[in-house]
Amino acid sequence: MTANMHAFANGAELAGKLADKVVEVLSAAIAARGSASIAVSGGSTPKIFFQTLSSRSLDWSKVTITLVDERFVPADNPRSNHLLVQENLLKDKAASAQFFPLYQDVPSVDEAAVIATEKTKCIGFPFDVAILGMGNDGHTASFFPGGSNLTAALDAKSPRGIITMEAEGAGEARLTFTFSSLQDARLLVLHIEGEGKKGVLAKAEAPGEETEMPIRAVLRRAASLVEIYWAP
Repeated sequence: MTANMHAFANGAELAGKLADKVVEVLSAAIAARGSASIAVSGGSTPKIFFQTLSSRSLDWSKVTITLVDERFVPADNPRSNHLLVQENLLKDKAASAQFFPLYQDVPSVDEAAVIATEKTKCIGFPFDVAILGMGNDGHTASFFPGGSNLTAALDAKSPRGIITMEAEGAGEARLTFTFSSLQDARLLVLHIEGEGKKGVLAKAEAPGEETEMPIRAVLRRAASLVEIYWAP
């Protein structure tokens, strides 16, 4: 297991320190290769981080932002990760960044996955930064326990790109980057907050099946060191 824990006094301090680290990595990528990429997660946890990051100075016109995963809902749906990113990250100094959504306005989630895989190919791999969250059930990205495509999604040999996921705990059908797409990001972060999530993490670090708590796949098998950012 390769993880490094960073604990902070509160969510605001975490957001500031994580924004500092992300800007450092993205700036280095732009200096080295002329562009940078970041894949972010949805949910309520990253909102303050997004707002903090959007105010930071960086050549945002050279940064591509995409989503780790997305619900199969239009961008104006309150449950859309696209909407969360649009309202909290793609503004202020970060307004000039290029954004690649995963949702596509097509009849089926399977069609959307094919289109999103094609459209995101130009971002290039590995991502410079990938920021994951974690649910109380041990899911990360849209790797849900009991998910319809979980085995393929977690298989390191699966192609890089987008796969679909349906699961009891997921609500809507999902689009998610595969484990192979995320696990070698130059900066791989697990951003969690609250004592409850710390307990879930402890359970995930104990022996058990990856399909039971898919975050275990990331903690155990990611090529990059997992940097855990946590606050109470």
